[in-house]
Amino acid sequence: MLVMALWAWHTGRSPRALLALSWDSDWYLGIAAYGYGTTLYWPDGVVQSDLAFFPLYPALVRAVTTVLPVAGGTAGLLVSWTAAGAAAWGIFLIGERLHGRGAATALVLLWGLLPHSIVLSMAYTEPLLTAFAAWSLYAVLTRRWLWAGALAGLAGAARPNGIAVAAAVGAAAACEAYRLLRDERRTDWRLWAGAAVAPAGWAGYVLWVGARGGDPLRGYFAVQAGWTSRFDFGVGTFGFTRTVLTRPMELGFTGALLITAAGVVLFALLLLDRPPLPLLVYTAVLVVIAVGGSGFFESKPRFLLPAFPLLLPVACALRRARPRAAAVVVAALAGLSYGYGTYLLTLAPMAL
Repeated sequence: MLVMALWAWHTGRSPRALLALSWDSDWYLGIAAYGYGTTLYWPDGVVQSDLAFFPLYPALVRAVTTVLPVAGGTAGLLVSWTAAGAAAWGIFLIGERLHGRGAATALVLLWGLLPHSIVLSMAYTEPLLTAFAAWSLYAVLTRRWLWAGALAGLAGAARPNGIAVAAAVGAAAACEAYRLLRDERRTDWRLWAGAAVAPAGWAGYVLWVGARGGDPLRGYFAVQAGWTSRFDFGVGTFGFTRTVLTRPMELGFTGALLITAAGVVLFALLLLDRPPLPLLVYTAVLVVIAVGGSGFFESKPRFLLPAFPLLLPVACALRRARPRAAAVVVAALAGLSYGYGTYLLTLAPMAL
């Protein structure tokens, strides 16, 4: 943030405005201030409705502005920064439970040094989703099913890809129920209650948007299609990849392709590492949504920010590495993150 702020001041721009009012932040703050109901119609046929944005983050921003004498942008940053801290704590606990404190520290460090990690300091929803996801997954690993389901429900109300948390809780609950049945033991009602509550936030908002448009099951996806966002099993991703490889493109598009490809490679390494089922399901759903969806390819690395389990194999390798080698890797990642994050906010012409 300091590097970005220095460059912003050098170019005569406000660091706070860049963090609080860039791209989708305007939409979220508008919803927080005035509620839903804004739609933009563009000459190329794109129809952008604020119904595409899930309600939890704007609701929290509205709550902060009600309690504290701050503007919407400042409230958004307070929510995001608090959520990022909570996410880091949850990620650390998961890493510690699986691989010890050293690997857990490396995991949080790597997550904070991702090329798009500047988003974790912006008025965006990725910190909020990651916080609820990390704590929900930790609750699953510690068999606290009601907490897991409730937190998954909140994650689903934060972002469209929050459904990944509900999928992880549901898969873990089904596996646990099968194990208990096999051992001829009675299942705890909390198991079923947690699994039932987990998709409530996501499903509730999707159905509400659909009902508002007269088509409960498909209405929300029609809104997303107006933004040119739809799930096409990777057809759009393949076409965009071919375009990037065959003609000159802005750095942000090329960077998005490289980072997304790295995410796929890291997922393959995670599979070889054989993580617990809920982490595997959660990460797999996020990767499938990011790679299999079309529209706004430049945002795909941001969509992968909540997929922190992708970094588990790298964190373990970093923990085992010699201190000098680990320091070189961390310094290189820090330099990339500082420079690329500054570029994304102050120079890149594409949406973040």
